[in-house]
Amino acid sequence: MEKNNYQGALQHPVGSGFNATSTATEVIKGINLNGKIAIVTGGNAGIGLETTRVLAAAGATVVVPARDIEKAKKNLAGIPNVEIEAMDLTQTDTIDAFAERFLASGRPLHLLINNAGIMWVPLQRDSRGIESQLATNYLGQYQLVARLWPALKEANGARVVNVSSYGHQMAPFNFDDPNFVHREYQTLLGYGQSKTASNLFALELDHRAKSFNVRAYSLHPGSIAGTELARDADMELFKQMGFFDENGNMRPEILAGLKTIPQGAATTVWCATSPMLDDIGGVYCEDGDVAELDLGNFGQDNGLGTRGVQPYSLDEGNAKKLWDLTEEMTGISFKVN
Repeated sequence: MEKNNYQGALQHPVGSGFNATSTATEVIKGINLNGKIAIVTGGNAGIGLETTRVLAAAGATVVVPARDIEKAKKNLAGIPNVEIEAMDLTQTDTIDAFAERFLASGRPLHLLINNAGIMWVPLQRDSRGIESQLATNYLGQYQLVARLWPALKEANGARVVNVSSYGHQMAPFNFDDPNFVHREYQTLLGYGQSKTASNLFALELDHRAKSFNVRAYSLHPGSIAGTELARDADMELFKQMGFFDENGNMRPEILAGLKTIPQGAATTVWCATSPMLDDIGGVYCEDGDVAELDLGNFGQDNGLGTRGVQPYSLDEGNAKKLWDLTEEMTGISFKVN
């Protein structure tokens, strides 16, 4: 019987031995990536930079598409085996141009890490009228994977890793009004549905792509200190999420649970490289292992930061419906064959 993760059928920890405090360097220990090609979006800052550094140290050639080339050069200086390319996930023509350049190189693509994302932004729309968090955090991922599909197939053993978030628990995907045309815009709802979409995409992509030896995963990296993700955030949003008290002080339990950047990159690297996932795909991971289904309330954890994954973001019907809607929204027919 074919194994897939529809309805969370495979959402059980596999006993990796890692946890919330494990670092990216620890989870990749003993793994040799010589000859492998990786692409890491957002790979020049935060956990993306750490992901790039660790994959390169293990021998991979890492391609980092970036909006700000000069910033990327500065941040990536001294890391071997890195190539910097221009791309902006909010500009669809740059995604196509980047993919065309990569395909023209004739190389297979072994690892595609969809790490880049935005959060806590006011209502903004791209040239298509699509809400910016949905456009950046999900539709950009979809377009990049679709355009790079020939190189992923050619690898004969590729992985696509979507850096999602426990924020998917804030909102299911709203099929009736994904772009907030008829409902009031709330930035956390926009973020939540974009991450739910990322989970559903990994689920359905894995189901369609595994016959070509391409597997897909989504993950929650953890709540991390020192990244740029919160640069547009309003203090009231942090209070709304329970991170800060009414006086603007971070709650002690939140502070104690923050990960370092090396810890925050660990689950991404584990999903990209662990042999324990060779025969498992479409799963949502956290803390260096496959996560449990969350059948409780948002914000509950096991003391190590684990929160689990909502069943609606692993639903077969939602995944197939989203794939069809995405083809319509982007104008990109992604036939996995």
